[in-house]
Amino acid sequence: MRTVGRWDGGTVGQIAGRALVAAFVLVPACGGDRPDPVAQVQQLADSADQVMIGLTIQITSQGVRQAYLEADTAFVYETRGFTELKTVRITFYTTNGVQTSVLTSREGTYHMRTGAMEARGDVVVVRTDGARLTTSVLRFDQQRNEVSTDQPFVYDGADRHIEGEGFTSDPSFSNIVTRRPRGAAGRFTLPGQ
Repeated sequence: MRTVGRWDGGTVGQIAGRALVAAFVLVPACGGDRPDPVAQVQQLADSADQVMIGLTIQITSQGVRQAYLEADTAFVYETRGFTELKTVRITFYTTNGVQTSVLTSREGTYHMRTGAMEARGDVVVVRTDGARLTTSVLRFDQQRNEVSTDQPFVYDGADRHIEGEGFTSDPSFSNIVTRRPRGAAGRFTLPGQ
């Protein structure tokens, strides 16, 4: 697997300035018991090896694009081998390089050594055939080539509606194994009816 990244950001001073502006904009909106988003971002930025604004990564296998990852902000932890992402968009492709789906989420984690990814917060996956999956957490294990969650999810396709308490599937969602499934999958007429 080969990963190529591009940084469309500024200097550390520019990044700090942007964080300061964000602090002035967000602090009045913060309420009592809710976590302070500015403090969370500052904590991530303080402990990260690199902070990148406008990150894009091409994930390839034997020269064929497997995924295209975009994030508004990335906090890179080089020695620990992962990157924390904010405002995530990932486009997935088949082994032949044909687009299959697009995932969006509020945040995520990309493990640089294994290629594993986790999307968190308002996760939505839209396939090219119009099928849609929503959940709060979605994991992609590149080594196993599987997608999974242990959280409640809703899947709506052209001929089926599935809800459950977690699932494991191949990336194309052709073979889904779910816990506590409920829903509908097409209609049929009984013989003699």
